[in-house]
Amino acid sequence: MDTKELLKKVRKIEIKTRRLSDHIFGGEYHSTFKGRGMTFSEVRQYQFGDEVRTIDWNVTARYNEPYVKVFEEERELTMMLLVDISASELFGTVNQFKKGIITEISATLAFSAMQNNDKVGLILFTDEVELFIPPKKGKSHVLRIIRELIEFKPNSKKTDLAGALKYLSNVMKKKAIVFVLSDFITEGYEQNLKITGNKHDVTGIRVFDHREESMPNLGMVQMQDAETGAIRLVNTQSKKVRMSYGASHREHVTYFEETFKKSGCGTLSCRVDESYVKKLLGYFKRRG
Repeated sequence: MDTKELLKKVRKIEIKTRRLSDHIFGGEYHSTFKGRGMTFSEVRQYQFGDEVRTIDWNVTARYNEPYVKVFEEERELTMMLLVDISASELFGTVNQFKKGIITEISATLAFSAMQNNDKVGLILFTDEVELFIPPKKGKSHVLRIIRELIEFKPNSKKTDLAGALKYLSNVMKKKAIVFVLSDFITEGYEQNLKITGNKHDVTGIRVFDHREESMPNLGMVQMQDAETGAIRLVNTQSKKVRMSYGASHREHVTYFEETFKKSGCGTLSCRVDESYVKKLLGYFKRRG
C-alpha cells in the first residue's frame, strides 16, 4: 500500500470513528471508567463510618489503634488495545473482514480515551508479540496506532493469546483499561487471563462472521486453514460434518465467555454485519 492510499484510509477511519467517539462514546467511556482507578494517598486514624475493609492492619498493630488507608481517584487512565492480527482475522463473507471491524472499534476506543485526556497503547499479536506501542497521549499518537492497525504485516499467521497476555502483564506495571480484540478461535489462555484480570480492567471483544457459526450445504468443497495453510476436501453435504463444525464454534464461544467471566473480565460479541456502535454503547451503559 503506497503512502497516499494509506493516508486516505487512515483519514476515512479517523472521520468515522472520531465522530462516534466525540458525539457518542466520549461521555459513556468517561462515566464507565473514570473513577474506577484509585491510587493510595495516605493513612489516618479510623473515624466512625469508615469501611472496615480500608483498615491498614499493619499500621493498626504498630500503634495499637485502628488506622485506615485513604485513596484518591486517578485523574489519568491508561488504555491498552491488545489486538489479534493472525490470519483468521482476514475472513469475512458480508461487506467487511473481521480485521476491518476490529480496526474501527480500536480507533473509536482510542479517540474516546484521547478525548478524556488518557493515554493509549497498542499490542499487535499473532503467536508472538508483533508490535508494542507504549501508551501516550495525543492525536498524532492515535493516528499512528490506526496506521499500524491498517498497514502492519505480521510475521506469523497463528494465534497465541496466552503469550500476548503474559507480555502485557510484564510491560504494564500500573493498572490499565485493557480491550482484547480477537475472534477468540483459540483456547489455553485461562491462567494468563486470570493474572491479567487481577491487575487490570479487562474486556474481551469478540468479532466474528456469521459463516463461522454454521457451515452451509455446498457439496464437496476445498477448504484451507488460514493459520496453518492446511488444505482439505470437506463434504459439506454431510449433516455430521456440519454439526461438528457448529459444535466446535460453540465450544470456542463458551470457553471465551466462561473464561472471561471466571477471571472477572467483561465480554462483548459483535458480528461483522451488526452495529458495533450499539454493542459498545450497551456494554458501557451496563457497566456505568
